[in-house]
Amino acid sequence: MPKNKFHTIVEMPKFKWQTGYSKKNLFVGSCFAENIGQKMAGLKFDVHINPFGILYNPASIAANIKLLLSGKKFTAEGLIFHNELWHSFLHHGRFSGAEKKQTLENINSKLQFSSAYLKNTDFIFITFGTSWIYEYKKNNQVVSNCHKIPASDFNRRRLGVNEISGEYAKLLPAIWDANPGCKIIFTVSPVRHWKDGAIENQRSKATLLLAIGEICNTFGPDRCAYFPSYEIMVDELRDYRFYADDMLHISETGIAHIWGLFEENLIDKESMALKPKIQKITKAYSHRPFNPFSGEYLNFLQSALSQIEGLQGNLQCLNFELEKNHFANEINKIRNGGGHF
Repeated sequence: MPKNKFHTIVEMPKFKWQTGYSKKNLFVGSCFAENIGQKMAGLKFDVHINPFGILYNPASIAANIKLLLSGKKFTAEGLIFHNELWHSFLHHGRFSGAEKKQTLENINSKLQFSSAYLKNTDFIFITFGTSWIYEYKKNNQVVSNCHKIPASDFNRRRLGVNEISGEYAKLLPAIWDANPGCKIIFTVSPVRHWKDGAIENQRSKATLLLAIGEICNTFGPDRCAYFPSYEIMVDELRDYRFYADDMLHISETGIAHIWGLFEENLIDKESMALKPKIQKITKAYSHRPFNPFSGEYLNFLQSALSQIEGLQGNLQCLNFELEKNHFANEINKIRNGGGHF
């Protein structure tokens, strides 16, 4: 007799390509994009996460990618002053600042790096969070963040499926004109937007799912794909144990499960084989010894440096500068602090 199954399994798409340590990966979108991007960053993959900060709706994501493709600088006319801070409607609040000039410099410094990264990246992971948008009444601009400006200054509406798919039908060819080999993976954030209640949250997510389906059907699986993080959460992890305390965001356990399926299906075997060695070095970086001047600790540090050299000998793209500096500084402390080794 077959064993009973107590939960459904989401069938994963058959991706035609995978990323790895030799690839560049750009993550754009909601906080879920940051969750997965940070998982990759922690394992020393080459990633760039949300150059404009967290973005939720497809229109804002598209507008920001267009700005990166243009290579143009951000100008002072794009800033607005509110609550003693300068803000950009294209950027998350992490870019806001008290000094106009410094705020502009910070935005353009990130913009320059991100524009170059986009044009050389191998993968773009785009996560849609909501189909609801806010339009600033003074100029009808779709904003990425309202920056606590009164709601009466905005019109709020839900994007339609055709609006989203039509926008990306123009955007994706523009990306491929600048970066022909780039692969694009869409996903829908499983984080629930509860402001409008259960029904409107579902309608919003359904709009995103239908739009992505249209986009992927238009361009085909050779260059464009969908990763089912939303479906994994609502069908495979159908339990409040996998939500955070607010019952809206995803718990660390839930993120870890989705991440496990992501790396199993979208990261190549060669890179997965390196994962334990990478984790050993990052764990060594976090280690704090009982006796920081012991011979045992010195051997531990020297071994860690040797492991880094071995890995970088095969993959020079691996960035261990933080760890190397830490291990080297700790060795110098021992040698200059009275250790007899």
